[in-house]
Order: sequence, then structure tokens, then C-alpha cells
Amino acid sequence: MIDTAYKPITEDVVRDLIELLGSKNVSVDPDKISIYSRDEVPGAPWKDTCLAEVVVFPESTEQVASLVRYANERNIPLTPRGAGTGLSGGAVPAYRGILVSLERMNRILELDTVNFTITVEPGVVTSEINKCAKETGLMYAGDPCSGDASFIGGNIAENAGGNKVIKYGPTGSHVLALEVVLPDGTVTWFGGKRRKDVTGYDFVHLMVGSEGTLGIITKAILNLVPLPTYTVDLLVPFKSINEALNFVPSIITKARLIPTSIEFMDRPSVLMAEQFLNMKIPYSDRANAYLIIQLEGNDYDNLANEYEKVGDLCLDHGALEVFIADNRIMSDKLWKARKRVAEAVWALYPGENLNEDIVVPTSKIPELMIDLDHICEDYGARYVSYGHVGDGNMHITIFFQEPFDGYKKALGSLQIKLYEVTKKLGGTLTGEHGVGLKRRDHIALFLDERQLDLIRRVKLAFDPKNILNPGKIVPW
Repeated sequence: MIDTAYKPITEDVVRDLIELLGSKNVSVDPDKISIYSRDEVPGAPWKDTCLAEVVVFPESTEQVASLVRYANERNIPLTPRGAGTGLSGGAVPAYRGILVSLERMNRILELDTVNFTITVEPGVVTSEINKCAKETGLMYAGDPCSGDASFIGGNIAENAGGNKVIKYGPTGSHVLALEVVLPDGTVTWFGGKRRKDVTGYDFVHLMVGSEGTLGIITKAILNLVPLPTYTVDLLVPFKSINEALNFVPSIITKARLIPTSIEFMDRPSVLMAEQFLNMKIPYSDRANAYLIIQLEGNDYDNLANEYEKVGDLCLDHGALEVFIADNRIMSDKLWKARKRVAEAVWALYPGENLNEDIVVPTSKIPELMIDLDHICEDYGARYVSYGHVGDGNMHITIFFQEPFDGYKKALGSLQIKLYEVTKKLGGTLTGEHGVGLKRRDHIALFLDERQLDLIRRVKLAFDPKNILNPGKIVPW
């Protein structure tokens, strides 16, 4: 069992932290504590209870190491935090203590055009990595929808996915090496500027997706790939959801190509995006499903042949039309609608809702949507569905049009029903948002006790005192 007898933050502790990090890097301001103790889980039930006692802002690996060593010696819990854009409660201080914001460790340290790598600190905004790489004709292919706001450290900690997974893989596919401060305050490097390494265990990818429970990432070496010369996005409306979803495998099997992205939006998500962004999306009065298909290449004539082939396939499989966005303005408008669906739901229907990112085999998505219809109908709930249909990762937000007595309990029941359906279809709990605090008590539905025990044992092998982001991923 987890030891929750942690030392509280006293005035002496605050003074010690100021001595370690400097007064400008330590705050006990209640407003700041409240802000930094949250992520973007809407209506989070822990928002008034899981509050840090102090927030710190280290500026270097050395400061992080000193901080962790200090906390380990005194049994004080630490919660690492990136930009706070998470949707799982992963950066929420479940046992209070010290909230460690890494926002001031925000330097791009090296762009290596010989080894095709970029070395960054954890507080770098993800989109800034691409801006830097682009100047040399390179690209960082990890592309979460939150890339304009999220930090790379948080992306790594959650193994963020995003739009380009079908072609390039999730964040972890691009991580070559990590500098990590371990829970005892020691510093080590896992990996390096190399593409092959079977020397011992793969600690790099053990750290990826560990949600800050095994160590604090202070530097990362990321792989870069050539920046494609041309990119084309297709917006494809379908009359029915089944037509859209059943067509998805044909893009690969019949067109014989791997798109960069295959994204899905149902009609409710499109209508909300229209209202929220004050924009019009074609066929929104009669289409019930949309696909966004992105293709890229270095030869425009070949790319044109590819998107024409895909467009013809779409029309052969029931598409109402195929709209081509082959310039920056049109493409940005299209992706803006897709990326801001969740924000639109929260704005138009404020209050607690159920925001999930389940994964099922791609072939099972049509069945998932049928089951989703049934369970929401049983509860009188509404939903929007959208996401990375090319890799089976669906974002589903369930909500009630008007709150009522007991609606929070109903959302809890809906969450369990959705997880049961996901399990039945051979799916899993989360594809990119992480387990965190939000899904911790449901992980046993997807992992057997032997696996849960192994997770606990790995955690304690790294962190015997359980000071680093305690209370996350698995129940103790």
C-alpha cells in the first residue's frame, strides 16, 4: 500500500525551497496554487481538494535535482507539470505537497542537421520545435492537437498521439534520448543520438507515457524527418456515419498509400464547431459524418494523382462531395474546426461532462458508434464523437443538455458503460490522454492484477518512497 504519511509544507520548507531555487521561483500565492493545481478536465471533482501547498519553477536540471533530492530526504510529494493542457488529472497534486512547473525550462538547446535531431528542455511549446526545424527543411512529426499550447515534456510523459500517428507514430516514436532526474535526485541519460540500441532495457520508452511517476524529464533528444514540400487536405462529407467509417480501410488497401492523417467528425461536433467559431462547413445541413484526409509529398504531380485517386474512392463509397484544401488558408480553416471541437463543447455546454479518448480496433468503430447511441439514449444524454479514426482512437464527449439532480452520478454510470463496451470490442481505456487520476480506478477493467502488480513494482523500484506524482495510473 502507498505510504501517505507525507511531510506537510511548513514555513521552514518554503524557506529551504527559496534557498534552493531563488525567491522568484517559489510561490505560495493561493491564486497561483489554484491555477497550477488543475489541468483541463472539465468540472473535475478534485479541483477543491487536490491543491498544492507550494508551486516551484526550476530553471535548470541542477535545480530540479536539488529539489527532488530535498523532497526525497524529507518525504514530500512532488507533482511535475507541463502546460496543464492534460485531460486526465495527471498533473494534479493528489497528495498536495510541491507542484513542479517546468515552464521556465523552455530552451531549444541544439538543432543537429547531421544526425537529424533536436535537443530541447521540457517546457518548450511543441509547435516551437517545428518552427525551428522547418528553417532547415526538417520536421518534428509528433503533432498533438494541443501542439500550439502543450509542452513537449507533457507530450512525452503522456505519450501524446495526435493527427499524424497513422503515418509517423505517437510521441514515443520520435524520442531518442531523455535526461531524467530520478526520484532520489540523481541525474542520468537514457538513450542517445542513435537509431539502434539493445544495450539493456529500453528505459527511454519506459519513461515515455509514465505520467511523471518514474522521473522528471529535463532534456529530450527528438528525431526529425524531412519536411514534405506539399501537403493537401481533403474534407469529405458522408450521409451516414457507417459509410464514412466503413470506408476508412479502403484508403490504405485500395488506394495503396498511407495518408498522414485520417480524422473523423460527426455532425454534432461539426455543428458545434460552426457555432463556436462562427464559420460554415460545407454540407453541415445534411452530412452526418466527415473525414479529413491529409496527404503529403515532394512531387506535386504525384501528390495530385494520389489525392485524385483517394477522392474518386471516396465518391465511389458514398461521399457527398470531396473538397480539396491545397493552400495554407483553406487548410488552417479546416483543421481549426477539427482541433477546437472539445473547446466548443465546453463553451456551449459548460459544466461537468465526460471526455474520453478510448481506442478500439479500427474495424470495430462502427459497432462502437451503435453501442454509444444505445447507452446515451438510455440515459437521455447527448454526445459528440471525433478523433483519429485512422488509428482507432476516438474522442467522445458525453453531456446532458441541462444539469439535473443526479446528473454527475449518471455521467459516472455512462463512463463505466462506455468502458465496458470498449473492453467488449477489444479496445482500451485511453489512447493519448493518459490514465492519471481520472481513470485510475477503472484501469483494472483492462489490465489483470498481475499487470497492475508489475506497474506498482516498477514504480517502487524507481521511487521506493513514492514521492513522485503519487496516486496516479493504478490504485494502491
